[in-house]
Amino acid sequence: MVIAAWLIAIAVALYALHHLGLWMEQRGWIYYRKKHGSSGSLSSAVLEVQTFFEPSRRHVLEIKREDDDVQDESGDPPSPDSRPK
Repeated sequence: MVIAAWLIAIAVALYALHHLGLWMEQRGWIYYRKKHGSSGSLSSAVLEVQTFFEPSRRHVLEIKREDDDVQDESGDPPSPDSRPK
């Protein structure tokens, strides 16, 4: 009986978290189900951390930064998601 009560409590908590996530997405605070954010900044952060453990990956990070610099200097207007470094 105790196990069933715990399972019901977990199900109710998950349901509440799901609806909280939907509500927060509707307000524009997070990306949850319907909207998808860009993975650009997240992948750069992961790549930075990965260079500590695998120094051979540093060249990938340097090439990525050079590409960003070339795009910044191309004369095109800055993209809305670009941030100063």
